[in-house]
Amino acid sequence: MARRPVAWLGAIVLLVEAVGIALLNWFLGMVVDKQDMSLAGLDPHAMTVSTWIAGAVFAGYLALCAFVLARAAARDRAPGTFGRVLLIACAVVHGVLGAFSVGLVGWPAFVFMMVALGLIVLPLVAYDRAGRPTPTTA
Repeated sequence: MARRPVAWLGAIVLLVEAVGIALLNWFLGMVVDKQDMSLAGLDPHAMTVSTWIAGAVFAGYLALCAFVLARAAARDRAPGTFGRVLLIACAVVHGVLGAFSVGLVGWPAFVFMMVALGLIVLPLVAYDRAGRPTPTTA
């Protein structure tokens, strides 16, 4: 079974996604700042900074998930309890964002999110409870 390559590919996809999220939030913050937009009387600068902070936090979360996948691929063992919880939460986020992305962005974004979801879930189910690779029957 291709556990290790899938985990490596999942880590790469999550890192690319983290960079994309960080750049998107940076761009959105610049748009709010340049247009001097306000929402219900909020300070535009506060909205800009909060957009940047949210982008950095989410990108850091995705990078941490990528690190867990890369570590699992390098060791060819299942992630520990914390890593599993982190990856399960990341899979749920990708599922929800994939559902929203169909209507908001379109089918290509949905396909990307579902591929990322599959690359996160497969390393989770490819190992047994003790962390060993699942035996394959041939």
